[in-house]
Amino acid sequence: MKGTILVATAGQGILRSVDNGASWHRLGLKEAIEFDGTVRALAVDPADPQRVLAGADVGLCLSTDGGAHFSRVSSPMDGQTVWAIAFDPVDPKVVYAGTGAPSRAFTCRSRDGGLSWERLGVELPEFCQGVNRPRILTMCVNPVNHHEVWFGVEEGGAWRSTDQGDHWERMDVPGAGINNSDIHAITILPATAQDPVRHFVLTVNSVCESTDGGKSFVHKPSRERFDGMYYTRTVQVTGAAGQALLLAIGDGTPGTRTKIYRSEDRGQTWSTALLHTAPNSTVWAFGTHAADPDLVFAGTKYGDLLRSTDAGRTWFKEWREFSEITSIAWTPFEAPVHAHPQSIN
Repeated sequence: MKGTILVATAGQGILRSVDNGASWHRLGLKEAIEFDGTVRALAVDPADPQRVLAGADVGLCLSTDGGAHFSRVSSPMDGQTVWAIAFDPVDPKVVYAGTGAPSRAFTCRSRDGGLSWERLGVELPEFCQGVNRPRILTMCVNPVNHHEVWFGVEEGGAWRSTDQGDHWERMDVPGAGINNSDIHAITILPATAQDPVRHFVLTVNSVCESTDGGKSFVHKPSRERFDGMYYTRTVQVTGAAGQALLLAIGDGTPGTRTKIYRSEDRGQTWSTALLHTAPNSTVWAFGTHAADPDLVFAGTKYGDLLRSTDAGRTWFKEWREFSEITSIAWTPFEAPVHAHPQSIN
């Protein structure tokens, strides 16, 4: 495999491998992101795989060499913890980002690929139940109708814009079918000839699904569907056709038992993926890239890194263990091999 694997962590910054995971390099001592800092989000520019945006505890940072070096981008997020980043897949010059605990949660938008940012007009409370301070865990752009943008807050609800972020509406209102304000992940499958567009909103304990454009949802408790496990962490579109789904479920946070489920019928039924090694905690994040849709990475709360080369059907644990894995990215661009003197083998 040619390319660069990037693993974001809470406590080791970003680790990077350019030799298919045989060795790993941490960020250097003079980078904008501390080599032992916290990085919550990674996003590769779909128009330029050399460009990687990182959401860190110092704000929003940009790499133009595949993750070997990062510089901080001046924005309203300076000094804030950035938890989520999403490129517009139709117009990658448009990018969205969200902050959160221990910072105040708010959203920002860029119209020049992440070089400059404006704060958007959603006001979220400073405190909430469950996690004390809200954090924006997920941002999602409709892959066809890219004016439709969603973000989800732990805890603070699901929000939608139909005009690229100029105006927002809260969607987890009574009667809408989203059962909980603790939102972990959101994704959208475009319509096919036989099936309408499907919106998926994952709450802490359920998968909520809409087939009417996100107007209403039907939620199904995860404990009843996924081997008694309730903690519904994240979802990922995968496969060459972009119609398969991966779902990460655990028995809690950090959890002692976790599974990855795969759906080939757009979320109507799920099968258990084969994990050749039992993960040490709940699967926390997935990482993919359109250049190789069958290659998927998954990371756990306590630092296991898993790899699948068959679009999530089977998984093997990597030899390297990390601190808490918060986000994973892969880019076909090969970052400089000797960017930093220190490496972890």
